[in-house]
Amino acid sequence: MRGPHNIWRLIRTGATFERAGAMKLALEAMDAPAPVRVAARIIGWPLQFFGLKGDPSQPPVLRALTALGPAYIKFGQLMSTRPDVVGVELANDLRVLQDALPPFPTDIAIETIERELGIKVDDVFSTFSEPVAAASLAQVHKATIRETGQQVAVKVLRPGIERAFMRDVDAFYLAASLIEFLAPFSRRLRPRAVIEHFESVAVAELDLRMEASAADEYAANTADDPGFGVPALNWSLSARRVMTTAWADGVPLGDVEAVIAAGHDPKELATRLMQTFLRHALRDGFFHGDMHQGNLKVAANGDLIAMDFGIMGRIDTYTRRVYAEILYGFQQRDYRRVAEVHFEAGYVPDTQDVEAFAQALRSVGEPIFGQDASHVSMARVFGQLFDVTETFGMQTRTELILLQRTMVVVEGVTRTFDPEMNMWSASAPVIERYIRDNIGPKAILRDLSESMKVMSRFGPRLPMLLERALKQATDEPKQDKGKHGFTALALAGLIGVLIGLFLG
Repeated sequence: MRGPHNIWRLIRTGATFERAGAMKLALEAMDAPAPVRVAARIIGWPLQFFGLKGDPSQPPVLRALTALGPAYIKFGQLMSTRPDVVGVELANDLRVLQDALPPFPTDIAIETIERELGIKVDDVFSTFSEPVAAASLAQVHKATIRETGQQVAVKVLRPGIERAFMRDVDAFYLAASLIEFLAPFSRRLRPRAVIEHFESVAVAELDLRMEASAADEYAANTADDPGFGVPALNWSLSARRVMTTAWADGVPLGDVEAVIAAGHDPKELATRLMQTFLRHALRDGFFHGDMHQGNLKVAANGDLIAMDFGIMGRIDTYTRRVYAEILYGFQQRDYRRVAEVHFEAGYVPDTQDVEAFAQALRSVGEPIFGQDASHVSMARVFGQLFDVTETFGMQTRTELILLQRTMVVVEGVTRTFDPEMNMWSASAPVIERYIRDNIGPKAILRDLSESMKVMSRFGPRLPMLLERALKQATDEPKQDKGKHGFTALALAGLIGVLIGLFLG
């Protein structure tokens, strides 16, 4: 589908951005050279009359995206987690694209539920409300299960959303290819890689069984966490286009006055939210990637309730350790160690200078210490950090971008309850516990135990593997020994050591 027929879609997209006054802002966010900006304005001005009008009351970029439809709104939501691509200021603006679309008719939602689940809605539910929330991909209805009386939230995908989405994604790919070809300055932002990431996220969210699985895993991971809850999933009433969970009763976190009026301690709530997010990211490696006020409630007993699991972040064990060491190093103001961790992890090319990188990190960290959160702009801090990493040739790490972006969002939510909260002090107990449990003697013993389990699976094959490695090390031609001999010999030695440990 990716071909010339998408050109009209791109013309309409550019015309809509120009008509909404968003073209200039988008090019500035991408740091486009002045000649490119001028050319875009000259070409775009006469074409703007082909663009969609949108809502003039909205800011320019939001006006353009909402006018263009669900795929563009979802793309805007994803870009709100990528300040490295669109800039910190625009990323903040895009965060409001959570519930930007009007709902579709309830009777269509009921038809979808009955077709997907093979039921009659009136037979299963004693009540079924009009939409209570509508976003780019789906909308939510409140219902009551007739047999048990349990109140549930029923999420239903928009009709025809899959086809419409993929049609627009095809146009995005064409746009990315044209941008890379016509604007070489953009290649450092990897436009096609950005679209590939967007497609993978969108495809997962267009199958609500994947979101249901994420919700179920998240609930299992956090089942024993005090003061935090996830609505229970109802698998029997969930399918590809429908997902049903327990209804989350509570006060929306966005209504600060109502939360305080309900008797909840705002400062304790702010600290608990920050620590909860970090605990999930570091302990489980699986965290909620969209923890804004609209996706959080406070239950009557004070528990934080998370909702909407379409954007979830996952980081592996090694990356968690690296990230914890980076955060811990910043807390201890040990910038040399923070720099060394970046080099050890391969985040910064070894052709760069460690001392120079440590000095650059100091320029990021020192201004925030000894300051109240109200005097520190985390958006500015992360913006400066992106500048530093780009200067030193650091490649974009999508999983870390989402983690850092979510941390900024969570910190913004906590500020609404405790403007004076210091993010670093609040996060210290969680990070220090993770460091204590995962970096040090205890972690070494656990890693060795895991290695032994892996080795035990090879059991009888270990001698053969050792013989093969030794033979390769001794039989290689002399001219290749400098290139491969050391590797084979080191591998043989490693296997020998592990065999010794295993047998000993």
